[in-house]
Amino acid sequence: MDPLEFLNHLANLFVPALALGAVAAALAKLAWRADLAAQRWWRLAGLAAAANAVVTLAGLALTGRDGRMATYAAMVLATTVTLWWRGFGPGRR
Repeated sequence: MDPLEFLNHLANLFVPALALGAVAAALAKLAWRADLAAQRWWRLAGLAAAANAVVTLAGLALTGRDGRMATYAAMVLATTVTLWWRGFGPGRR
């Protein structure tokens, strides 16, 4: 595998994590516009994407493969908890 293929595989590993974080943050900002007015979209998306990246790596380490449905379910849970924590929970500032 040459370096370009490696970068392609690495990017494709984290695309679902980044996409889910960005879409979920945008939908949360739309659904709870008044409650999340003080929260920046990029911060919500970044934190959710980072949590999803950690879950992706944990799923890869535990199952030996990426793209398992259990990993994707854990990513949805991590996104939900992260957005709740930052928007409505103790992490709200």
